[in-house]
Amino acid sequence: MRVLVLAVLAASLACPGCASAEEAFVTNQLSDDLMVVDLAISRSVATIPIGGKPAGVAVSADGRFAYVTSPDAKAVTVVDAATRQVAGRIEVGGGPLGIAVAPDGKTIYVADWYAAAVRVIDAASLSVTASIVVGASPSGLAVTPDGKLLLSADRDDDSVSVVDTATRQRKATIKVGTRPFGVTIDAEGRRAYSANVGSDDVSVIDIAEAREIGRVPVGMRPYAVALTLGRGFVTDQYGGTVSVFDLASLKPVKRINVGDYPEGINATADGKRIIVACWESNTLSIIDAVELKVIGEIKTGDGPRAFGAFLRRTE
Repeated sequence: MRVLVLAVLAASLACPGCASAEEAFVTNQLSDDLMVVDLAISRSVATIPIGGKPAGVAVSADGRFAYVTSPDAKAVTVVDAATRQVAGRIEVGGGPLGIAVAPDGKTIYVADWYAAAVRVIDAASLSVTASIVVGASPSGLAVTPDGKLLLSADRDDDSVSVVDTATRQRKATIKVGTRPFGVTIDAEGRRAYSANVGSDDVSVIDIAEAREIGRVPVGMRPYAVALTLGRGFVTDQYGGTVSVFDLASLKPVKRINVGDYPEGINATADGKRIIVACWESNTLSIIDAVELKVIGEIKTGDGPRAFGAFLRRTE
C-alpha cells in the first residue's frame, strides 16, 4: 500500500467561498492519524491518532461518526466526529481499504483488498457479522441511497460487483474498463461511475440493468469520481488534473489543473465546491463547480489521500 503524510493546514491560506459548515476528514498515512479540516476557515481543527497506516475513510450520513481503514493494522477505527475521539476499533483482518456506510448508519462495509471480499460490520456492536464474496482486489465501495445495493470496484477483475445487502450475496458482475478503483453512485441510485486507472476512462453503469452503458475518456490514471450540478469530476493521478464531463451527454467538458497526483475527491453538500486531495503537492485544491476553476488551495503535509466519503456537514 502506498503510504502518505498529511500535517497541519496553514491557517493563512483561505478557501474562498467554501461551504460555511463543512469539514474534511483526511487520512494521514505516514503520521498514522486523521486530520479534521474546517473548510470555512481553511485550517486543521483536530488531529486524531489512528495507527496502522490509515487509508480509506467514510463519514456516516448523519455526521456522527467517521470510519477509517488501516491496512497495516488490519482494522477499522471508529471516530466520534463531534468529540474528535476514537470511539472503537474493529479487527477485520486482511487488507481493509475502501469503506462505505449504509444510509441508515447501521452497517459498515469494508473492502478487503487481499481476500476478494467485503466485510460487513454491525455499527451497534462494532463486530464483523458477515463476509461477502466479490471480485479480485476490491477497492472503492458505494451504497445506493435506498441502502438495498452495494457496489464494489474489483480492480484486478476489471469489473464492478453488485451486492444485495439484504441477502448479502453478489447478484451481478458488470464488466467495465481496466482496473476500476473508485466507484460513485448518483443521488437517484440509477447510475454508477467507476474510475478505471488502467484504461484512462470512466465507466457509466446502469444499476438496474447491471450493465455498462457508456465510457468517458479522462486523464491519466483516474482514481475517483465526484458528482454535482449535472457533471462528473474525476481525479487524474498522473495528469495532475480533474477531468470534467457532462452526465447527460457523457461528453468531456474541461480538464482543470490542480495539484500533483490528485486522488480523493468529494463535492460539498451545497454542490458548489469540489474538494480534491493532491498527494504529491501536499495540498487540497478547491474547485468552483460552476466556474470550473480552482479558487483556493490549502497547504497540507506530505500526502493527503482522502479515499472515500470524507466530507461532513456540521449543521
